[in-house]
Amino acid sequence: MTLHSVDLRITDQFPAFLLDYLDQKPELKDFYSVFPTVSNAKEVIERKKQFSPAVRQTLVEALTRQYSGIDNAPDFSVLLNENTFTVTTGHQLSIFTGPLFVIYKLVTTIKLARQLQEAYPDCTFVPVYWMATEDHDFEEIASFRLFGKKYTWAGEHPGAVGRLNPKELETVLNQLPERVPFFEKAYLQHSTLADAVRCYMHALFGKEGLVCLDADDAGLKQHFLPVITDELVNQVSGARVADTSSQLEALGYHTPVTAREINLFYLEDDLRERIVCEEGTYRVLKTNLAFTRDEILQEAGSHPERFSPNVVLRPLYQEVILPNLAYVGGPSEIPYWMQLKGVFDHYQTPFPMLVPRNFALYVTTPSCKRMKKLGLTYEELFVDRVALRKSYVERHSEHTLSLNAEKAAFDEVLERIVAKAVAVDKTMEGAVLAERARLFKSLEHLEKRIRKAEERKHETELNQLQNLLDTFFPNGTPQERTDNFLNFFLNNRNFLKELFDMLDPLDFKFNILVEGADE
Repeated sequence: MTLHSVDLRITDQFPAFLLDYLDQKPELKDFYSVFPTVSNAKEVIERKKQFSPAVRQTLVEALTRQYSGIDNAPDFSVLLNENTFTVTTGHQLSIFTGPLFVIYKLVTTIKLARQLQEAYPDCTFVPVYWMATEDHDFEEIASFRLFGKKYTWAGEHPGAVGRLNPKELETVLNQLPERVPFFEKAYLQHSTLADAVRCYMHALFGKEGLVCLDADDAGLKQHFLPVITDELVNQVSGARVADTSSQLEALGYHTPVTAREINLFYLEDDLRERIVCEEGTYRVLKTNLAFTRDEILQEAGSHPERFSPNVVLRPLYQEVILPNLAYVGGPSEIPYWMQLKGVFDHYQTPFPMLVPRNFALYVTTPSCKRMKKLGLTYEELFVDRVALRKSYVERHSEHTLSLNAEKAAFDEVLERIVAKAVAVDKTMEGAVLAERARLFKSLEHLEKRIRKAEERKHETELNQLQNLLDTFFPNGTPQERTDNFLNFFLNNRNFLKELFDMLDPLDFKFNILVEGADE
């Protein structure tokens, strides 16, 4: 595998918010702690050294329980050490890992932990995958794309997805073009999706040190109880996010997250619904559950695990229960974390370094050969398709397809005509200019016909170009957001190893990974 990097801006795939953050625009400095570099990590390490030993103990106990059925489980006792820190990423429990970018997230996280380990040998850094086990959007996790075919977990499944029975995926496993033993073991030998995901993630990344955390845990939620209580009573987070969002919007940025009045769900089996407060009564939407203030506080104290943070409070929950230094996120996640800086400040919780995950396009050997045959550069892959077709035809045509020279010549003649007409009668200028507009419209129409005629001569090559772009951008969506990693892993068992060899977690460019030797 060889690596080519291009600037994120030329891909036209990323929000200005993220790009300005990476450019370290001074107007954004108040919305994060430190910019992600190895040297800046020292500042975050110093802040996180105050992390609670009691929380560390609860974390180790939770992980030990969760890994009880896993062969060669990690030694979690290292997390008891005050000089042990985590580097975290998170994602939904998409079946079969979901789109490629999930793999890129994990590789970025693991490699960042390695870089920090090299720079700070007196500390220990543990890469963590925060499994979004409490998320209830089943439809978002229920499908993946392999070799152009969409595979789907059928049915409707309410409640937290981490509690679902993965054995239902046997039907999907039987539809795959070949057996994938680590997925079969994960889905068919475990009773919850959370356990299944932990199993196959350990098979794929356990040797790289990755730890999978399921925060749907009563013990861990107990440490978050002060925030849960404050949210129920004082409802602070919504106002803080609204204030930060208004500041960002005043700077011209789109803010992806809108806070609720209460940013908590009520969670039980087959149920995860919003909590609202109406005239002093706390209600769980779409249910008959209702509580007085005293009753809901008692419920939280007795069963904190029944209170699930939404997108606004989940990052805070993460940082309360992990000795975390950095969060690795996608192009929308980094901006939404920055909306939460005021919430972290309110609860006096250290804000982690925000690290954009590695972004990549994987180019197989056949695709690389087609690119070379068509004479395409990597930068051209991100050009508008219509413009790219036009550019390709112009480059390979034996004729000049543009009528710009002819238009300029006509313009000179028309200027003289206008001068003569105006000299006779000033009111004639409008008539001459109207004739000019009609003439130029006819020329543009003729130019399009000439181009179309030339395109027909290159129809085979243009179809090849279209097919190549469809490979890299299925249905117009980037490959990393569409295709599953099995598209490449099944044909190249070294795929993951090569990603580790190629990707740099702190090189904020778009990576084009070319299979084999790119001659």
